[in-house]
Amino acid sequence: MDPNGGKKNMFNKLGRAEAMERLQNESFDRITISFYKYVIIENPYVFRDTLYSKWSALSVFGRIYVAKEGINAQMSIPQYNWERFKENLCQIKELKDIPFKIAVEDDGKSFFKLTIKVREKIVADGLSENDYDVTNVGAHLTAKQWNKAIDDGAVVVDMRNHYESEIGRFKGAICPEVETFKEELPVVKDLLKGKESDQVLLYCTGGIRCEKASAYLKNYGFENVSQLHGGIIDYVRQINENDSIENKFVGKNFVFDERRAERISNDIISNCHQCGDPCDQHINCKNVNCNLLFLQCEKCKEEYDSCCSLDCIEVAKMPEDKRKKLRKGVENKKIYYSHKKVKLNLKA
Repeated sequence: MDPNGGKKNMFNKLGRAEAMERLQNESFDRITISFYKYVIIENPYVFRDTLYSKWSALSVFGRIYVAKEGINAQMSIPQYNWERFKENLCQIKELKDIPFKIAVEDDGKSFFKLTIKVREKIVADGLSENDYDVTNVGAHLTAKQWNKAIDDGAVVVDMRNHYESEIGRFKGAICPEVETFKEELPVVKDLLKGKESDQVLLYCTGGIRCEKASAYLKNYGFENVSQLHGGIIDYVRQINENDSIENKFVGKNFVFDERRAERISNDIISNCHQCGDPCDQHINCKNVNCNLLFLQCEKCKEEYDSCCSLDCIEVAKMPEDKRKKLRKGVENKKIYYSHKKVKLNLKA
């Protein structure tokens, strides 16, 4: 039992391979959604367990973060439980009437199990309470308003990480070369120095990072800050529902689930990190001891056996016991390093 009330046994114990097999064998469709809300949650551990109990009973999969400041969720719901899920959501006072975004492209394989974690913050930002006031955020713009502001000459800033903006972004946007949101906030503030009176437009995947970023910039003297309502996901929904609204986003929208990305336009604006050919397909290095996220075309995927380097090809071929020995004592996380900061050891 957690000291704050959380029961340690309330989590999915299935391994990845078993969970993926179960997902592949499902005979029904799923709906992928995302939502967030800044709301005071008195006891995140108890709240977390309540959600896990309710949502696991509905066969919901997803990745959810809960903190005292609110909730951030990406989820996959069985279509036959969709109405029950919405009713369930409305019964939770902290989540009542919460708006959510439905995925643009959805093959039903976005998540393979339910994970709900308690965090210090729903988005890691490295900020103190003196850096922002989340009740004083930027204006939320519809897709039509957003496009007009761009046409009127507003400064557009991508509040996502470099590997997200590399494959898709709004035309003319400032795209900082950063690895994390925490790193990005002061970088953006410095990049916008001297533009405190200009109209500044912020966008991200679903809106959650812009909520915090707009409050941060306003706290530091930026007078006219706006954010894209519902992020890229809802922008696409709006333009799909209204043919008169021009799509100003080019390429793919990166998503943090098994799909990796949703195609928004047919433009391929990035290149394979190995051969340089046009490519916007992310892959994690087959060598789990590396796990580097990078762009790899089908030709290089075959040539390098889904690895980022010759060294990783050799490691990936080793027996599992030897690979385990290599990474013994080393924390193995998903890595999103820029390929520009990693020397890919390839054939000459």
